[in-house]
Amino acid sequence: MREVHRRACESVAASGGAFATPAMMAPMRSNEIFSQMSPDEALAFLDEIHREAPRVEEIALSAAAGAFRLRPVFLRKQPRKRQSEWMRQALARNAFAAVAEEVLAEYFLEYHSELLGELLDLFGLEHEKGVLKTHAPECPDETKLAAAVTKFRAGESAARRELLLRAFAAQSSIEWPALEKLL
Repeated sequence: MREVHRRACESVAASGGAFATPAMMAPMRSNEIFSQMSPDEALAFLDEIHREAPRVEEIALSAAAGAFRLRPVFLRKQPRKRQSEWMRQALARNAFAAVAEEVLAEYFLEYHSELLGELLDLFGLEHEKGVLKTHAPECPDETKLAAAVTKFRAGESAARRELLLRAFAAQSSIEWPALEKLL
């Protein structure tokens, strides 16, 4: 969907349309992270939050129960694979973008704050235990940003690092098209 939107904007711009510029394209949203997850990735994420982040699991499964009008007790009794698919489908919905953002923020702030701090330090952003000191920080210059992303990706837990990069870019207070290009 996002690629279709991007191509449409480029097509209009190429044809002389003055209103379509890359800066005007919709930024990534947290629900898109879940919509792009494969069922296996969603299952791995749910398994991880089940083991490491029970509060995040509760938020994610509550969203799934609400989205599909399921009783939470019924959902909890389902096999983990089925739970993960309902979670992924619920958090992928546009209407659940804020909940998806909360799930990702809570996951990294509460359970992987050291990794989040590492990323924010590489970006040169002031923070306290992963919480930014400014609401909408300015994007570093593209060279510094690219170097920071490359260095961050070189660390352990590649999948978690990539998820954090995408989650950071998808925050409602972050509008860094240069970062999205690197993802």
